Amino acid sequence: MKLYNFHRSSASYRVRIALALKGCAVDLVTVNLRRGDQVSRDYLHVAPAGLVPLLEDGEGTVAQSLAIIQYLDDRYGAPRLIPEDPREKACAWQLALTICCDIHPLNNLRVLRFLEIKLGLSESQRQRWYEHWVKLGLGAFEELLDRANRGGPFCLGEQLTLADICLVPQVANARRFKVSLERFPRVLAIDAHCRSLPAFQAAAVPASDDPAATDGAAL
Repeated sequence: MKLYNFHRSSASYRVRIALALKGCAVDLVTVNLRRGDQVSRDYLHVAPAGLVPLLEDGEGTVAQSLAIIQYLDDRYGAPRLIPEDPREKACAWQLALTICCDIHPLNNLRVLRFLEIKLGLSESQRQRWYEHWVKLGLGAFEELLDRANRGGPFCLGEQLTLADICLVPQVANARRFKVSLERFPRVLAIDAHCRSLPAFQAAAVPASDDPAATDGAAL
């Protein structure tokens, strides 16, 4: 397998976590979003949307992080990342989509650059935009966790799922943008536990990456 990805892309980070949890061997191919590799002719030939991640498995390719994770679950089996029980599955998807639909699309690199370059927002205005959507989305996520009131270290209690895989990269991006997260104690506890696990550590953004640089951090 080959994964086209960028180390600071949260969507790529999700897939790297899933691959590590599955124990899948994969070659990582860097698509440098800062340099604009994603809109090069060669990459657009492989990925028409010009986005990462993209998984190449044999002669087939799968784009979009959630579709890739679903593919890995269906093709490579245990450990299951998407529960089979209908209620548990719905709960995992609900939490995952709160991040992947309600936060991430509003704060990815394309949007932030459009706000800055096309609409002329200042850095402080762009920061306010980013913080607004992160706090709104994580507030809903925290409330969903409170209402479920599950024990255990993961979003769904004792079972690690798609929800945890989506949460950790989003929290990492929020920290890069210096967003205060103290009002989300359940989120922080789950994030801390997940990041203690070998698969999450193997998939993480390199510590050498400049934490002060925000351009391209929210992907």
